[in-house]
Amino acid sequence: MADVKGNEQLVEVVLPGEVEPEGLRLRQRDIPVPGDGQIMVRMEATGVSFAEQQMRRGRYYDQPPFPFVPGYDLVGTVLAAGPGVAPGLVGKRVAALVKIGGWASHVLLDAADAVEVPAGIDAAQAETLVVNGITAWQMLHRMARVRPGGTILVHGANGGVGTVLVQLARAAGLSVIGTASARHHDALRDVGVLPVDYRTEDIPARVRALAPGGVDAVFDHVGGRSVIDSWRMLAPGGTLVSYGSAATRDDTGSKQWPVLKILGRVWLWNALPNGRHAYFFNVWAGRALNKKRFRARLHADLTAVFAALQRGDVTARVAAQLPLSEVAAAMRLAESGTVAGKVVLVPGRAGA
Repeated sequence: MADVKGNEQLVEVVLPGEVEPEGLRLRQRDIPVPGDGQIMVRMEATGVSFAEQQMRRGRYYDQPPFPFVPGYDLVGTVLAAGPGVAPGLVGKRVAALVKIGGWASHVLLDAADAVEVPAGIDAAQAETLVVNGITAWQMLHRMARVRPGGTILVHGANGGVGTVLVQLARAAGLSVIGTASARHHDALRDVGVLPVDYRTEDIPARVRALAPGGVDAVFDHVGGRSVIDSWRMLAPGGTLVSYGSAATRDDTGSKQWPVLKILGRVWLWNALPNGRHAYFFNVWAGRALNKKRFRARLHADLTAVFAALQRGDVTARVAAQLPLSEVAAAMRLAESGTVAGKVVLVPGRAGA
């Protein structure tokens, strides 16, 4: 592999089982050569998302058997390309959604899954907008489709997805109510969000006071009881988009059951003759049935998110940047609930 100099090795983080963050392990191996249709990407930024928090507890819905390398998304530079890949891609900065494998210094990808990052966008900034941006854009514009002038409720408005979603919604001419702890309220007000303290306030009562007729859409990553309350806060014709079960992160038992309960409620609610709609969002939905269509949507939507960043409609929220070797500290920080935006991992070791 001519573009990899000297004895450079691939360094990756391995999740060996259900462990505390300190149980994550670093492993080195040879850098593989890309095959037909593949590219080798040197990682510049990868993120700590809620998915990895669930995975280390063995509670992500369809995670692979242990051990494996976590890492839901990444941004990096293409070092080499296999046969069948346009040679112009080498040297380009790209972003990719991978579900697992992103926590590594080098990542082998199908070239068709890579989306070019526009010039002038920093790698860490771009990374905050890959899985979070795709999720926010598709839920807002492909599922809820609220017209300008409408009002939405975003749970966890200070989180990774929430910070992108509220900004995209404001840019689309929507009023936004957002739940968060009190320390994040000033930041939410700065971007035009009406904050609600989920720790001290009765959320349904507060939302009814702010939107007496109900809201046009609710975006709920909490799951559990919250999904029921979210459905009841909808205005006639409104849409509920559930996209997680954060409330069950530390539970024991079946990791599938919380999601299956939400899916059951979604099916039931959509069968009711009340004009409201409910969805459970999964960023991977449709890939198995039509990979070409899935990739086309991902390319279009992530490109639109990057364009929103360039216009200033969205600000990339990097909560912290830590080297890959400090993955345990990064995980602890992401799980603390004290930061706004996304914790980003970058190449290198502590002190390097």
